[in-house]
Amino acid sequence: MVRDLYNVRLLPGEETVSSLTDDEERRYRALLFRELGNEIADKGYARYPAYTVEDRRRLVDVAHRLSAHWGLRVRVEAEDLTRVRLFVPGHGTSPTALPTDVSSP
Repeated sequence: MVRDLYNVRLLPGEETVSSLTDDEERRYRALLFRELGNEIADKGYARYPAYTVEDRRRLVDVAHRLSAHWGLRVRVEAEDLTRVRLFVPGHGTSPTALPTDVSSP
């Protein structure tokens, strides 16, 4: 089942303590912004592991930042329990599409 995680919000009582310092968190999000942004720009999508709720929230935040930076909505979908896909609808190739060979034998 694919779920759209774009509107994920922190609920009261769901506070989590990050294992990263504020500076480490800022640098990690900047790294994700740059690396996932480059991959999305190249292919139209990027997959990234998200094992915890904190990981998923971080990726949703990166998608919001990329959306604001590009002026295009970057969507977030959970592919399974441990992997998230960020993508721009209508751009790039589908990650589930099979490659087509247009050359003749």
